[in-house]
Amino acid sequence: MFNKILIANRGEIACRIMRTARAMGIKTVAVFSDADRSALHVRMADEAVNIGASAPTKSYLDVEKIIVACQRTGAEAVHPGYGFLSENDTFCQRLGEEGIVFIGPPVGAITSMGDKITSKQIAEQAGVNTIPGYDGILEHADQAVEKAAEIGYPVMLKASAGGGGKGMRIARNEQECRDGFERAAGEALSSFGDDRILIEKYIEQPRHIEIQVMADQHGNVVYLGERECSLQRRHQKVIEEAPSPFLTPETRHQMGEQAVMLARAVQYTSAGTVECIVDQEQNFYFLEMNTRLQVEHPITEMVTGYDLVELMIRVAAGEPLPMGQEDIQLKGWALECRVYAEDPVRDFFRPLAELPCINRPMKIWKRFAWTAGWLRGVKSRSIMIP
Repeated sequence: MFNKILIANRGEIACRIMRTARAMGIKTVAVFSDADRSALHVRMADEAVNIGASAPTKSYLDVEKIIVACQRTGAEAVHPGYGFLSENDTFCQRLGEEGIVFIGPPVGAITSMGDKITSKQIAEQAGVNTIPGYDGILEHADQAVEKAAEIGYPVMLKASAGGGGKGMRIARNEQECRDGFERAAGEALSSFGDDRILIEKYIEQPRHIEIQVMADQHGNVVYLGERECSLQRRHQKVIEEAPSPFLTPETRHQMGEQAVMLARAVQYTSAGTVECIVDQEQNFYFLEMNTRLQVEHPITEMVTGYDLVELMIRVAAGEPLPMGQEDIQLKGWALECRVYAEDPVRDFFRPLAELPCINRPMKIWKRFAWTAGWLRGVKSRSIMIP
């Protein structure tokens, strides 16, 4: 087992990892930018290293500075948390070159699952259900229209390197397809520096359900139930719940088995999440695989009783998983919510803190109350935004 690990992150997830590491008797190293000098994760760690200016590109996203921090402190391994460098294959590779363990999946799995087109091709080869669509990159709007006609409207145009709802457009006719292609490509280029667009069938009234997998270096792979995140806003998850109230035990088993098949196909190790969409008849289709710990991992921990961070650390140290699939039982129900502070009067697109009336508490309170009332009604109205 490691004596000391560095957490290449900040805030809540850094503190979360430190709590588990401390319980395991492992010393921790925090990294921080100038802006985070007094942050909680800095105070919690056994050691802390300043890695640069406040801008993430000059600190938390600087691979070489993280490596130097490891070398200075003698950290044997790095946990990336989520965000920042957590799915950066170059970072994973550089750590390996320096003899530092990456507490996460291998480089090959990060690379192959990080691209939507490649990951879909691998999923199909592994026997995983995938959404009908064109198995390639769209070169121009005319080709998008041609392929949409073959697939059948409605279709989804989305960025190959996308995420968080960016670079995605639904098209229900030829004109929307042309406009959607141009808009999705432009947004993808500005957001990810990659304007490659793919097209696939759009599933009406879908459920968004993700399967949590865990794999070790000895060929053992298990799934730890699912999380449903169908309630979304601008393609961002608002409500996460585990287990899903929609799935039958049979569908849960089938989805879990296919998630394991995919993990085996890319020789996956550590924690990962296989995201799927499920239609009203419980047909499910692979969307993507997140090769990291997810923000919503605690609700899976609550219903399974397993500490995912501890499992990640033990797997990275070469230990086998302490359980088999038959040992995993879902007990109870857990919920995680994302809280938004937006202006309902302006179509919810502007944070309350940016409003001109920031010094007029009564108006802010009225708007907050309006927003809270809207949120309370979301569940009952069953708003599903894919």
